[in-house]
Amino acid sequence: MPDNQSSDAAIELELEDIGSNPDPRESIGEIIARRLSRRAAMRGLGGAAAALTFADQLVAGAQQAVAQGVPMTGGPSTLTFPELRHQLAQRDAVAEGYETQIVMRWGDAVLADAPAFDPTAQTEAAQAQQFGYNNDFIDFKPLPQGSRSADHGLLVVNHEYTDSSMMFAGIGTGSAARLRTNAEQAKVELMAHGLSIVEVRRTDGRWAAVPAGRYNRRITGATEMRISGPAAGHELMKTGADQTGTKVFGTLNNCAGGNTPWGTVLTCEENFNQYFGGAAARTGALAEMYRRYGIVENASYAWGRFEDRFNLDKEPNEPNRFGWVVEFDPYDPQSVPVKRTALGRFKHEGCTHVVNHDGRVVLYSGDDERFDYVYKFVTARPWNPNDRAANRDLLDEGTLFVARLSDDGKVAWLPLVHGQGPLTAENGFRNQAEVLINTRRAADLLRATPMDRPEDVETNPVTGRTYVILTNNTSRGEDRIDGANPRPRNAHGHIIEIVPPSVNGRPDHAATEARWEIFLLAGKPGQDAGARYHRATSDQGWLSCPDNCAFDSKGRIWIATDGAPSAAGVADGLYASDTQGPGRALTRLFYQAPTGAEVCGPCFTPDDSTIFLAIQHPGEDRGSTFERPSTRWPDFQDTMPPRPAVIAIVKRGGGSIGA
Repeated sequence: MPDNQSSDAAIELELEDIGSNPDPRESIGEIIARRLSRRAAMRGLGGAAAALTFADQLVAGAQQAVAQGVPMTGGPSTLTFPELRHQLAQRDAVAEGYETQIVMRWGDAVLADAPAFDPTAQTEAAQAQQFGYNNDFIDFKPLPQGSRSADHGLLVVNHEYTDSSMMFAGIGTGSAARLRTNAEQAKVELMAHGLSIVEVRRTDGRWAAVPAGRYNRRITGATEMRISGPAAGHELMKTGADQTGTKVFGTLNNCAGGNTPWGTVLTCEENFNQYFGGAAARTGALAEMYRRYGIVENASYAWGRFEDRFNLDKEPNEPNRFGWVVEFDPYDPQSVPVKRTALGRFKHEGCTHVVNHDGRVVLYSGDDERFDYVYKFVTARPWNPNDRAANRDLLDEGTLFVARLSDDGKVAWLPLVHGQGPLTAENGFRNQAEVLINTRRAADLLRATPMDRPEDVETNPVTGRTYVILTNNTSRGEDRIDGANPRPRNAHGHIIEIVPPSVNGRPDHAATEARWEIFLLAGKPGQDAGARYHRATSDQGWLSCPDNCAFDSKGRIWIATDGAPSAAGVADGLYASDTQGPGRALTRLFYQAPTGAEVCGPCFTPDDSTIFLAIQHPGEDRGSTFERPSTRWPDFQDTMPPRPAVIAIVKRGGGSIGA
């Protein structure tokens, strides 16, 4: 969560986004400042791009509509929905002509024998069979497998974290509420983490879960998983419960995610540091590594009182088994999830793929922390579209790279390979396993570019360009501001566009060099210094704290936010924009969440007729509790607390979203 969010949950940033890079060196803000001072760079910004590509009469018409307060439905943008007005309310809202449908909520049955949800009497056993808490990433997998069905499929949803004060009665408010949980409540929280796989179907225009779907599954904080790749079996991966270093129980703090061309799902472990604590964080043999990952003596959760593996003094290696990308097969409920260590260990926010021109698979990922880095992984061999089994361990072999962005608009992708450059035994890396377990330190030594909380990294399927979502960085000091980026605190974030080189007209995502531009700088134009969009962006179209994104089949970007300025009466929402042509960087507001919530995991059906959204932590405002929440969305019943939920948005009467 961003540090400008006015809620008790923002206090958790101290541990979730601890800013642990000890030597951030030249920041992305300084590089942007120089980059934007060059005329060529301005092609990447909506305002400057207008001078080159926008039809003046279209812009003038749009500006006139904005000045008259008329919701935009045309102008330079290809998006036709009437723009929603900013709001901050107990209920959510969507653009005129569209409707929202609740698909799954915290506590809804996932497995056939799940009991009815009773928020006053949750148990470990019940939660292990019910939809988990704080849904984030969404993937839609059509049924039957291999089809392009837009009416029947699997929703794969991960569950990032739990908020004790909103889950349990009588526990109070604030970050300390998590430390007041008893043993049974701690077990409920552990079961509320992980993922839910739920069969869904659209009937008569409405989406609903299929009761007792044969693919339905819960993956929790206690599900057995396999550890694979170069770090498997290393001494730093071994614990008292697993002397082999190849088996681990559970996946924690799953934020965004991704998938593969062969139909598996990738889920990403982000702020895993907050679950572990103990004096060893200060005095243990791994104290330096703990610090780089933000692990401190006092954990955010009480779990270490009840389960030894969360106590560093008893199991110092347990945190090393988290912070990975986890792959599993949603079409096989019996399959064992696998932590793919070749993809590196850090606070993964997403892991999204693109198939390169030579058949190799490239996966992009951001390390969601102030002053941390952007990565990509390139498989050693192409994927096999004719033999799904042949791709089973494709992600165990390949090269992990970290990005260095220079002020001349170039990206250098630096390999994190043992024995190359500073990644040697003299610097504490005896083998490739240690490079990957200590990915952050390895990237430090390669002098990668410290970024402003890189979260989702997605590739546009139409243009082949890759977009890096940077949520914010309020730690940038006065000494780093300049005329081109005049904000001493980047409270609103921005989006970078990476352009790979081409080979025979096709993008080469495996290349070690690329170009970068700024797509937009968030904030309110005229109020927040440095904010830049298309010049026809309305008072309703500006956004703050972009978090993750998706692309529709036309290549338009849909941006979900996390940390909108509630003090200004703005809730988090979903915004859309063209990425090329006259409407480039003209963002328009499509949906806004209820108070306290963020919007996550935008995911389209194959025909663009539905977009699924994860609405996370509704009601998580300052002073809000289980008994007295700021909203009771989505049920609005006195007996129900607010419930994180997945919604479907469809166009009334049918048709493509935004068309």
